[in-house]
Amino acid sequence: MTSGPGAHDRLDRLVRRVQADARVPAVSAALHRADRPLWTRTVGGTDSALGPRTQFRIGSVTKTFTAVLTLQCRDDGLLDLDDPVGRHLDLPAHGELTVRRLLSHTGGLQREPFGDVWDTLAAPDAERLVAELARAERVLPSGRRFHYSNLGMAVLGLLVARLRGGSWAEVLTERVLTPLGLTDTTVTPLPAAATGFLVDAYSDEAHPEPPTDFGAVGPAAQLWSTATDMARWAAFLADPAALDPSGAVLAPGTLDEMRWPLTTTDETLWGAGFGLGLILIPQGERVVHVGHDGAMPGFLAAVYGRRGGDGTPGAMGAAVLGSSGTATELLDLPHRLLAEAVEDDPAEIEPWRPGAPAPAALRGVLGRWWGEGFEYVFSWHDGTLRARGAADPAGRPPAVFAPLPDRPDVFRTVSGREVGELLRLTRDDAGTVVRMHWATYRFTRHQETFDRYDFRAGG
Repeated sequence: MTSGPGAHDRLDRLVRRVQADARVPAVSAALHRADRPLWTRTVGGTDSALGPRTQFRIGSVTKTFTAVLTLQCRDDGLLDLDDPVGRHLDLPAHGELTVRRLLSHTGGLQREPFGDVWDTLAAPDAERLVAELARAERVLPSGRRFHYSNLGMAVLGLLVARLRGGSWAEVLTERVLTPLGLTDTTVTPLPAAATGFLVDAYSDEAHPEPPTDFGAVGPAAQLWSTATDMARWAAFLADPAALDPSGAVLAPGTLDEMRWPLTTTDETLWGAGFGLGLILIPQGERVVHVGHDGAMPGFLAAVYGRRGGDGTPGAMGAAVLGSSGTATELLDLPHRLLAEAVEDDPAEIEPWRPGAPAPAALRGVLGRWWGEGFEYVFSWHDGTLRARGAADPAGRPPAVFAPLPDRPDVFRTVSGREVGELLRLTRDDAGTVVRMHWATYRFTRHQETFDRYDFRAGG
């Protein structure tokens, strides 16, 4: 099934309006979703071959790739997120900062490498970057708060290269770009790449910005890509199982870990969080957009996938790339495209179909239970035991339990409320489940106080 022309017209108009109002020489946008054909739109034209495969600089969106490479190393047993980076790299300073702190920008390391990089546009090579770490400041205590650091991500790029035995660019191509088919994403621009501009604030002049190579800071901001590739990448960050079903690039559970917010970016607004290399922007109604923004001289990029909410299809991601370094209206556009697409063309509602019954040993668990004075409903759906608070709003996910193979009547909570905690069943002599303990709290068939006063029985 394909979406109607009206929905496409509205997406097209959003892109055209931002391009015109923000005075962006060229904008390329794409929307990826599992249930519809890829949608793309390119507006403007300062380059002769401008089109869906035109590359733009994506700046700090690069960090999401370096973060994935780092988590690959963790999953392969090459590091632990709480390792100090100095355990794996010979550094003259700041080696005590942990991998987790650098990924979440909570290490307190200064934003840029030592020196006036943005004056000279001469980024250090790996040898110089390491040598000058001793001159870089720890501007905040580690773990104090969010403080964005290109330098920290550059160190992680060196770490990945060291552990994999190749350059960061080689490892990226082999372990991420090629497996996911991101063929138009490169470390250096292809010949037909777009030109980046600074648009004059008081006239219509657009002045080209100089090309830059970020050297050893490349893992923070070096990449060039297309909106098509980046929409696919955003979809992967939101729904990895749909684009990488075998987990060849990264296990879905690891992406879950990366998407968990570790800090807020503003302590008063709470409008965005930061996980392990990923920006998380809540949209309300249990919807979150996950991805990253990017900025380099002459370019802005915003790349986000959508998770949760009624009507959101699988593998949904949007990317907006523009050839202006100051048109910040571009950064809100992927969020608007995602929301508009779901509102105008929501995912199809899958019909309910009867399924297999609960195992005989668990049928006595199903139904209503009471714990801490509150009522819960235990049920069996899609082959799993689940629990919800009786008063939970409809959109709140249930707790899901998985049996422990070596402990009969003991389950691990694998998602939802009390994730990680145990659920223990207690049976009477006839084999009937008469009580349960979840996260050590007692659950009974009737409401009871903590000293076991049963309201139904009157004592």
